[in-house]
Amino acid sequence: MGGILDAHVHLWDPSERSHGWLEEQPALRRRFGTEDIDSGRHELAGAIFVQADCRDDEAMEEVRWVQDVGPPLVRGIVAYAPVHQGLAVEPSLRALAAEPLVVGVRRLLQGRPAETIADPQLVTGVRLLAASRLTFDLCATHGQLPAVAKLVEECPDTLFVLDHLGKPPVAAGALDPWRRDIARLASYSNVSCKLSGLPTEVPGRWTPAQVRPYLEYALDVFGPKRCMIGSDWPVLTLAGTIEEWFDAVLEVVDRLSTDDSDAVLSGTAATVYGIEL
Repeated sequence: MGGILDAHVHLWDPSERSHGWLEEQPALRRRFGTEDIDSGRHELAGAIFVQADCRDDEAMEEVRWVQDVGPPLVRGIVAYAPVHQGLAVEPSLRALAAEPLVVGVRRLLQGRPAETIADPQLVTGVRLLAASRLTFDLCATHGQLPAVAKLVEECPDTLFVLDHLGKPPVAAGALDPWRRDIARLASYSNVSCKLSGLPTEVPGRWTPAQVRPYLEYALDVFGPKRCMIGSDWPVLTLAGTIEEWFDAVLEVVDRLSTDDSDAVLSGTAATVYGIEL
């Protein structure tokens, strides 16, 4: 199957589940389904759904709703699980692992203090993912990356995927200390990186020139075999279109060999999340 495997999309229906964060985003406060996705001239081979931060007790309902409305586009689901509960998360992980499309877990780390990320209960819960063959998506901002690196270090058997390049300070155009911290994460072979989420880090209109240094550096330190393209749709629509974002990524990726380019566009995500294309 040709085309791009989009490693990061969201779907939601506020009339069916509660997404508290949407109260501050009126433009996003409606149903978004796969029928709304417009990738322009870029063909999609599939997509990975990432949990949309609904109420915790609705998380399994979200999984089953996506399994109903997402295919054939949605090929895998990164679901919510309360990994911060340590060993108590085991029943949730068993239930998720039994769902046909669930390939990973995400609990948002963004905005949480370093001591929360270092909590032994969280470390224990994240370690348990390896036995269930589930990945852990790391959603954190650039200032949290040192704490995130410590979590990764404590969980060597768990596969991690860094969302949105660690949300670097694109608006300020600052590369350091983000480069130092991203290189440290890249030094762990069990971490991959999503080339996603940068447009909404820029107030107003973003440009390819603003995001290029971050994309190039992530590709340099992780290597193409550990980088995957993602749109962060529909959050992306606050700042532009999927086509515009994919164009910006492809400006960088097109300089790579065919094998490396294929890895970024589909192969890495397929390997990490266990998707057959």
